[in-house]
Amino acid sequence: MNDSLADRLDIDSRHIWHPYSAMHSDLPVYHVDSANGVYLQLSDGRTLIDGMSSWWCTIHGYNHPRLNQAARDQLERMAHVMFGGLTHDPAIRLAQSLVELTPAGLESVFFCDSGSVAVEVAMKMAIQYWNARGRPQKQRFAALRNGYHGDTLGAMSVCDPVTGMHRLFNSALAQQFFVDAPQCRFDEDCSDEDIRPLAELLEREHRQIAALILEPVVQGAGGMRFYSPAYLSRARELCDRYQVLLIADEIATGFGRSGRLFACEHAAISPDILCLGKSLTGGYLSLAATVASSEISDGIDSGDPGVFMHGPTFMANPLACAVANESIDMLLQSDWQRRVAAIEQQLHNRLSPCLELPGVADVRCLGAIGVVEMRAAVDMASLVPRFVDAGIWVRPFGRLVYLMPAYIISDAELQRLCERLVEIVAELADDG
Repeated sequence: MNDSLADRLDIDSRHIWHPYSAMHSDLPVYHVDSANGVYLQLSDGRTLIDGMSSWWCTIHGYNHPRLNQAARDQLERMAHVMFGGLTHDPAIRLAQSLVELTPAGLESVFFCDSGSVAVEVAMKMAIQYWNARGRPQKQRFAALRNGYHGDTLGAMSVCDPVTGMHRLFNSALAQQFFVDAPQCRFDEDCSDEDIRPLAELLEREHRQIAALILEPVVQGAGGMRFYSPAYLSRARELCDRYQVLLIADEIATGFGRSGRLFACEHAAISPDILCLGKSLTGGYLSLAATVASSEISDGIDSGDPGVFMHGPTFMANPLACAVANESIDMLLQSDWQRRVAAIEQQLHNRLSPCLELPGVADVRCLGAIGVVEMRAAVDMASLVPRFVDAGIWVRPFGRLVYLMPAYIISDAELQRLCERLVEIVAELADDG
């Protein structure tokens, strides 16, 4: 484009909607010229350390030569081909990897477009499965409060109906069952009192509940809460007892973010259906997967109409699958467990001083996730520019100022990221 940067930003302002934003928003938008490693190069000359890994997906950083080459190699063969009646090696290899890597018993892979669609697919699988089993009344879902599962209609219906982002649509959504989020923290046991709300709900309503959907161990965009793996174990037992399927939404936690390859591993459980996305391609292309047990897929096959009723146009896009294969190879070939553990320790050490500040309610860290929870909601319009002026990219929401950096971030880069964040949070306390 030959227009000036100001002209381009004006076009953006007049014609482009950004996520959770008004068309004519007061929130600033920064023009990125390029990205490399953990750095964003702005067109105005400033360089930012990215603490968000582009909403938690660029685990290997930006502009990685191996991922670039994988995309180029596949582009030479084909960028896309329909998946109806056709197949290709990138999808076959990726499916094999997911079956081998995910918790035991998950053997049937459905590729889709995004995390929200992966959740929609999981919900449709659960309904079709029970219909095939002669229990068509099992059409509703149980979910945890403070949960977030996506922005499409089905996914919205299992997000928190009160504190979540979608309460405006509640009257248009399918009405689901909700239980209080577990209060037992990650390093605590799960008491009978913690699990009682879920146990009572499933005992009372299991005849119409197709599945319980939850984010294992880490509740992401609904509050960045970390809860006890023992709760997850007991939820698995309750689902088995009451014949309710368990859907694990690992779109945010999959591929190492919580310190385990999949967060379900903290509790040593296998869900009936697993949703994956975000870092599946290392942040290069939109791709997601819903992985189900053979019992689910066999059940759907045996019922009416004998096929699973979903099929996106760009299902199993070869370009995305090829990059996903390379991203998984890179992760498994690296010492990612040691690196994520080191990130967790550094986040804990460097964010903990915030606990001394009057405006801070809590600081918590798990894997490559660090959260500073404020006592009051932050003003993004004023806070984000302060982060940018400090040379870091941090995008808070609600009361949460958090970091989810790429795994490749160096100790020095993470130190600078944390120090700048703590300085600005301290300034907020002084301002207040």
